[in-house]
Amino acid sequence: MWALGIKGKQVAGVTSIVGLAVVVLSGLNLTSLARIRVEESVARAELLASTIFHRAREVVALGGDGYAALRADAGLRSILESSVYSSNVTYAALVNAEGIIIAHSDAAKAGQTLAHLPTLTTLLEQGAIAQLRAIYREEGRTFEIERPILMDGARFGSIRIGVSMPLTRRGLTEALRPALLTALAALVGATLVAMLLAQVLLRPIHVIRSGLTRLGRGEFGVAVNLPQQDEFGDLGGFFNTVSAQLSADRSELAGQKAKLESVVEHLEDAVAMFTPDGELLFANPAMREALPPESTARTVDELLPPGHPYRNLVEETLRSGHSCGPLSATVPRREAAESGSAGSSAAGERLVLTNVITDRDGRPVGIMLVARNLEYLGEVQSTLNYSRKLAALGRLSAGVAHEIKNPLNATMIHLELLKQRLSVPVVAQADSDAAGRGAGPDVAAALGHAAIIAGEMRRLDQVVQGFLKFARPEDLKLQAVSLGTLVGQVVAVVAEQAREQQVDIQIECPRDLPALRGDPGMLQQAFLNLALNAVQAMPEGGRLRIAGAAVADSLVEIVFEDTGVGITPEHLDKIFDLYFTTKGAGSGIGLSVVYRTVQLHDGEIEVRSTLGHGTLFRLLLPRAQAPH
Repeated sequence: MWALGIKGKQVAGVTSIVGLAVVVLSGLNLTSLARIRVEESVARAELLASTIFHRAREVVALGGDGYAALRADAGLRSILESSVYSSNVTYAALVNAEGIIIAHSDAAKAGQTLAHLPTLTTLLEQGAIAQLRAIYREEGRTFEIERPILMDGARFGSIRIGVSMPLTRRGLTEALRPALLTALAALVGATLVAMLLAQVLLRPIHVIRSGLTRLGRGEFGVAVNLPQQDEFGDLGGFFNTVSAQLSADRSELAGQKAKLESVVEHLEDAVAMFTPDGELLFANPAMREALPPESTARTVDELLPPGHPYRNLVEETLRSGHSCGPLSATVPRREAAESGSAGSSAAGERLVLTNVITDRDGRPVGIMLVARNLEYLGEVQSTLNYSRKLAALGRLSAGVAHEIKNPLNATMIHLELLKQRLSVPVVAQADSDAAGRGAGPDVAAALGHAAIIAGEMRRLDQVVQGFLKFARPEDLKLQAVSLGTLVGQVVAVVAEQAREQQVDIQIECPRDLPALRGDPGMLQQAFLNLALNAVQAMPEGGRLRIAGAAVADSLVEIVFEDTGVGITPEHLDKIFDLYFTTKGAGSGIGLSVVYRTVQLHDGEIEVRSTLGHGTLFRLLLPRAQAPH
């Protein structure tokens, strides 16, 4: 359906109002003219009837046969015949009391009976609608004006004048022609004035519309200049304010978009954005390696072959309306003809997920596809593990250097003393023998130095053996290990010492706790070291709590908590260093072994301690994979 614009509606409205006024006025004018025409016809007919009446009375007054005299009177015949020259009179007749024509404007009708027709005076008394109907709808109808002739109080005859409505209509139409031309001119003038008025009144709207069009094209700082004397001026001011705000928001949004694109462009993860119809909006370089050239504005089924992990996940998200993943998938390598190179770095093992982006009303406005390179993550994890091992090795080397330096210094001192004892001159020795003192004390001193040197060498050997044991790579025998079984074996070893020191051991390991993935021998040794340290930290008795719980999706938490003496803050950062110990007879290797074991199992360890209240060790170790 054709719709009018504001200008067309305004022109049509003004023209319709003027046209309605013209129609109403024309109708009133038409009814007025119609009545005037009917009144003129009545007056003209009555005038003619009066003329005929006076002539007929003169003729009858001469005496004799009145009817014959009237038939023969030339003057009366002349009046009757001249009546037909009137604009709308069709006939004039003089009839007797029986309705027989005595004289007629058409002489051939004399002696005939003249039928009665509706009187024109009755039509004049009716309303305008009846008059217009008589003039325009009743084709060929004739009305009469009848005037009786009385002689000596008796009806002698009557004068009857016929008035034709078609002839009246012709005159009325000729009279209406100037009015119709005036009405038409009024309509044309009203249309022109309405168009001019619309052009003047709608100019501010056109200006604002033009500004909106420019805003829609993305132009910044659009302003309209409208007079401030009316409401359009206020509207123009509002438009300029909104335009300035939009420009500021667009500038800020453009800056944020540029920052976001810069960040996403440099991500190692492959990122793509799709519309709710599956059409690609954006893809960063990592994702573009998996897509064909010129991929923007193309749908996912045009970009990727059937069965491709990216396509499957996006289509599933489009169908369900919910985020999917993360899922591990193998991305196939694109053909060289597609990628433009011999291979594509976008292929391989990926962790793929989709997120549905919604607006404030919860309606989806886009889908974000993210693919993470698991091979790269493995490399990063290996690098981190290697860095942690290097850091541990650095701390280990510092401890070893410190432990080796002390035996070496003691050995050097006693070697020097032994050298002095063995370099005594022979003469001095002979004199000493002659004096009867003997060699016993000097030999005993030398043997004492030798024993000290031997002890320091054994101590040095222990240090080196401990270092080798800690630093030598071991082959992990990974398998599913029950935490409850492992803790039970550890408690069996420390139970006797705990009983002697009045230490209460509490075990909190649920039966449905997932199994650990680890080397049972190494884990048992690490747990035993933690349990022994805890018991030894409570010489006056206390409580040792060993608890296990499942955390996250792939980890198990193991807690060793005691109520012992605690660890001083200055020692807390050093407890995992090799050879560091606060015990008089400690080796300083136990907690280092625990730390190394946790590292080898890709786990985490943290410690919290309050002096005088106890210590808590928290370990996070990976779960064993559930059997399929």
